[in-house]
Amino acid sequence: MGMLWLLAFILWQIIPTQAAITVGGGGVGINIGNAGGGGAGVWIGGGINNGPTPSSPSVSKLTTAYTALQAWKSAITDDPLGILKTWVGSDVCSYKGVFCAGPGPFVAGIDLNHANLQGTLVKELSVLTDISILHLNSNRFSGTVPDTFKDLSSLQELDISNNRFSGPFPAVALYIPNLVYLDLRFNSFSGPVPEDLFNKRLDAIFLNNNQFEGELPQNLGNSPASVINLANNRFSGNIPASFGIASSKLKEILLLNNQLTGCIPQGIGLFSEMQVFDVSHNSLMGHLPDTVSCLSDIEVLNLAHNKLSGVLPDLVCSLGSLMNLSVAYNFFSGFSQECSKLSFRKGGFDFSLNCLPGRDMQRPQPECLVTPGGGFSCLRIPSAQPLVCGALLGNLEVNVTSTSP
Repeated sequence: MGMLWLLAFILWQIIPTQAAITVGGGGVGINIGNAGGGGAGVWIGGGINNGPTPSSPSVSKLTTAYTALQAWKSAITDDPLGILKTWVGSDVCSYKGVFCAGPGPFVAGIDLNHANLQGTLVKELSVLTDISILHLNSNRFSGTVPDTFKDLSSLQELDISNNRFSGPFPAVALYIPNLVYLDLRFNSFSGPVPEDLFNKRLDAIFLNNNQFEGELPQNLGNSPASVINLANNRFSGNIPASFGIASSKLKEILLLNNQLTGCIPQGIGLFSEMQVFDVSHNSLMGHLPDTVSCLSDIEVLNLAHNKLSGVLPDLVCSLGSLMNLSVAYNFFSGFSQECSKLSFRKGGFDFSLNCLPGRDMQRPQPECLVTPGGGFSCLRIPSAQPLVCGALLGNLEVNVTSTSP
């Protein structure tokens, strides 16, 4: 019983209402989404013993929810696990995957992760204005997200990952006012990603494993998100030169397996809380910026399968938190003393297939005679002084401003 009230308290914390939780005969439902992606939510529901009286304002909310959920049920064409067999009758709080809070009660969350449902989303769901979590990962939903979802004023987490959605980026996500978690990964969305996405106050952005294309928006680094995953798409062009200038609290950014070219920007060093930076499997060129040495919290630095060259500096290999460094399949031609020490550690550090003299498992010498990009060079901060990470911001702002068209 103590655990039940603890979960009730947690739900009360995340539901945008001053009312208490109504816990009924259906017990406690807990689901942490995790499939091709997924957020996490703790919900209490699955049946309410004491239904609302006819005079209760919640009667209309539950009646509206019933109409919406039945419309959605009609748009679901395959239910191999029999989830929707419980979606019968007006007590929507007893439906499997539907969770209520109160007093009232009202529908506060829907979690149908791993249900293997096939169908589409329907516009009628937009009447569930009290819902704060919608988790639908690992199903077979197709089509796109209805424009009416902009009316989901309480929605905080939208996870539709690992489905069959397609078409352009669902712009309606930009208009859901309280959204903080957006997960679209493992679908077939295509086309460009709107710049406004990175102005929205999201904490997590997962767009990986789709077919998004075009250049990365120039305001990419402005996002307040702590995690941005754009991996396994078709993005091209450069990483924006202004990347990092806003000095956001980004902890993880994954850009691997795209078609990016150009340099790793100097601004990377301004992400002082960065823990994971993965730009592997692109076509990035030039030297690694010294500012990487400012990533004092970096744990995973993956630069493999690019066309980077020059000397791998001590400044990078001496990073204290570094647990995994891969520069494999590049054209680095120099190896510092600190990097040499790393190469003897067990696992986590891969320097193979470069042009490092005296090292095993390097490229054949003919491949090392010509540096990719020829005279290609990256814009760097001119300084005769040793790099001081704390002084980066002012120097970078001046440099980017002076080179802007």
